[in-house]
Amino acid sequence: MPLSDDDVREILRLIDESDVCELRVETGGLSLYVLRDDVPGVAPEAPPPAAAAEDGLITITSPMLGTFYRAEAPGATPFVAEGARVEPDTVVCLIEVMKMMNSIPAGVAGTVVEICAENAEPVEFGAPLFRVRP
Repeated sequence: MPLSDDDVREILRLIDESDVCELRVETGGLSLYVLRDDVPGVAPEAPPPAAAAEDGLITITSPMLGTFYRAEAPGATPFVAEGARVEPDTVVCLIEVMKMMNSIPAGVAGTVVEICAENAEPVEFGAPLFRVRP
């Protein structure tokens, strides 16, 4: 039986009211991963540092499974383009997961050299999204 939007909201509400700091649920057509960094007394786990490839470029990878969007809305200007300068907190894209939009920051400073994902296409956890020259 598939989960409705209300079911997902209820799951997230229950998680929000608990001390759970990480949860992964995978069933037939659903993959839900929740990571909280606001649980009192629990330090958030730092993301692994981006590693530079042999060519010196850093790859920004997808932190989740979902649909990749380069802009806030169809026809809107993309967050970044090739040649754009980014800082660690620059939003480079959105990833939609179960109708919830997640802003993805660059996490590194540099210049976008390559856009690896196609707009409005699914991406896997860890899939390359952008390549950046530091």
